[in-house]
Amino acid sequence: MDRSKDASCSPATVNNGAEDLAACSSLCPGSDHGPIGRFCEDQGAGLSPREDDEDEEEEARTDVIGSDVAAQRWSEEEEGDDDAFTGGGARHRNTFACRRRRQSAPGDLQPDEPEPEPEPEPDPESELQSRRPDIAEYFSCRKQRCVSQSVPGWKLFGKVPPKQSPSKQPRIIQQEFEARQVAARCSPTHNAVGQQSRRKAEPLSTTALILQDRPPDLPAKSAEETQRHRQQYEQMVAAAKRRELAAAERRQQQMTQRFRQEVEISNATLVWNQHILPHWDAMRDSRRARDLWWGGLPPSVRGRVWSLAIANELNITAELYEIFLSRAKEKWTNLSDTDACFPSDGASLADSLEVIARDISGVLPSLGVFQKGGPYHDLLQSILGAYICYRPDVGYVQGMSSVAAMLILNMDEVDVFISFSNLINRRCQLAFYRGQHQLMLRYFGAFQVFLQESLPRLFLHFQSSGVTPDLYLLDWILSLYLKPLPLEVACRVWDLFFRDGEEFLFRTALGILKLHQDVLLHMDLISTAQFLSRPPDEELLSDRLFSCISATPMLSGNRTWSQVFSSWSDSETNS
Repeated sequence: MDRSKDASCSPATVNNGAEDLAACSSLCPGSDHGPIGRFCEDQGAGLSPREDDEDEEEEARTDVIGSDVAAQRWSEEEEGDDDAFTGGGARHRNTFACRRRRQSAPGDLQPDEPEPEPEPEPDPESELQSRRPDIAEYFSCRKQRCVSQSVPGWKLFGKVPPKQSPSKQPRIIQQEFEARQVAARCSPTHNAVGQQSRRKAEPLSTTALILQDRPPDLPAKSAEETQRHRQQYEQMVAAAKRRELAAAERRQQQMTQRFRQEVEISNATLVWNQHILPHWDAMRDSRRARDLWWGGLPPSVRGRVWSLAIANELNITAELYEIFLSRAKEKWTNLSDTDACFPSDGASLADSLEVIARDISGVLPSLGVFQKGGPYHDLLQSILGAYICYRPDVGYVQGMSSVAAMLILNMDEVDVFISFSNLINRRCQLAFYRGQHQLMLRYFGAFQVFLQESLPRLFLHFQSSGVTPDLYLLDWILSLYLKPLPLEVACRVWDLFFRDGEEFLFRTALGILKLHQDVLLHMDLISTAQFLSRPPDEELLSDRLFSCISATPMLSGNRTWSQVFSSWSDSETNS
């Protein structure tokens, strides 16, 4: 037929061709005959929901394409099938083409043949109009679903998006948390857990002891042997349980003690900061301060209390420290020269630095902060070098590095130099560091008086073995007990040394001897010297040691330490 005749159809009829094809496909579902049939089937299949994830993705892609793809398909089919639109109205020709393609295979299209007159059918226009709202509603619903799926928080694989809970005020969250805590503490479950935690710990590893029978390829055990092995197995399990229970009880005791110490330290810190330190001069010798001092100073206030207890009788300032530090750095740049600011015995600066370097390398090795490359190595060397320039008459003596290191752990740099200089300037320390032999003998003689008074058996044993006080007291006094005791125990000794003075140093020595008296009574001279150079680190050493110190008062008859020391010095002078 001529193209002009086909073009004479009304524009409305031609424009509604795609809609007629959709109506045809809805009337004949399941068709797969030709491109138009496939398009109609695809559009019709979208009206029913799918449960497969792959179909859902195909639907989403179809929705994105929209009506433009449908129009493009319709235009291609219209150009390839001009004969389908010959004769009759556009509506009947479209219906006829759909019917003919449903009867032919997609790959084997038959030529146009005369078809019998179709049976009268309901008006497709009215049916198409009735279906149009459903199609429009479907596409609008699909667009809304795509938009809702693209919102933030959408999860793939069919998961439900997370619920957006309204934000709460921090104060409300805190109140809810406190309310839950109160409810948990009041619940019976909480009480049951607390009671269960207080029970004895059960053994953990005894299940590794398994009693097995003899392999089948070996002769079976006799009844007596089986019974004996059963008893041995039960004894092994019982012994393992006892060991584990004892270890668990020790761990529980350590945890309980640590918790108790933390509580005591927290309470003591509050008292020191609020009541004692603000009124130091008035509260230093009070009963409350001395009791807290005996239990050990809290680490947070230890440096400040030490600085106040040592005081600054030499009136050293920060400017003076900078002057001597700069002098020490100038001398270090030229190790081959000697200078008057170093020991007066003629030792060169290189020798002094060698002694300092050798001594620093062994200061508190467990910490590893004072060795070469450590964070406090240069600071410790600066303090010692500045002191050598400040006190050339004293110079450097082995043991000073440990004292300076302890101060560095608790004070600032300038405070360390001030406290270190004033501490070395005390009578006892100056006598030992400068090697004043006569004064050292007076200290040893006074100590012997209290040793005979407190530990008479050990005193006699030392006399028979030839053990003299200088054999062990010299290292203890020079290092202020950092060498024989662990760091935490030595800190407590330092606390009370700054409270009671030099008397407590010798009282600590009596406490150590009292603690190990039973062992020392069976040792000779060499064994005693080796043992006292580094006593063993035992469990709960601090409590046991200070219990022995507390049980050893510094009284000889009715005389105190100062009275005994004065009388000993007078007797030495008269002799």
